Amino acid sequence: MELNVNGVTHPISSSPLTSLLEVLRQELGIVSPKVGCRQGACGTCTVLVDGEPRRACLVAVATLQGAEVTTLEGLGTAPDGLAPVQEAFHAGYAAQCGYCTPGMLMAAHALIQRAGGPVYREQVIEALSGHICRCTGYVKIVDAVIAASRGQVDSAEFDQLLRPEPSEPEIEVKGSPA
Repeated sequence: MELNVNGVTHPISSSPLTSLLEVLRQELGIVSPKVGCRQGACGTCTVLVDGEPRRACLVAVATLQGAEVTTLEGLGTAPDGLAPVQEAFHAGYAAQCGYCTPGMLMAAHALIQRAGGPVYREQVIEALSGHICRCTGYVKIVDAVIAASRGQVDSAEFDQLLRPEPSEPEIEVKGSPA
């Protein structure tokens, strides 16, 4: 069997029922999809299959004949070739330890590609539901995805995004320093 990952076709020797996650990490040495729950609940192993987010721990490699798999390495690499969503995560300090980040970036990239333009907070929250981050609140992550969808990926543009739209109500969380 062969597997197309990030535009390169690889011969695969693993059993057909081996998970895509295991093939990527163990056989191909692609380690951006992380091993988390192995049950599809945490999102750390999310990759794109034909442009759609899929949990690599749940996908048998046999089901991918002829499909295009994209991992974080296929989006862009530093310093000059980052995808907009990667740039926005960097500019907006949207990653903490980084363990969940590859899966979130893949889901966010797919959302932005599907939308073809600006996305809104509710869309981002829906697209990232099921992606668990234990280090941070999701505010910076959601803001980074919105910024990327609007092309606001450098630090100065990102700061503009943090100002509420005139139509948005100001939200103050009790007990917060805001």
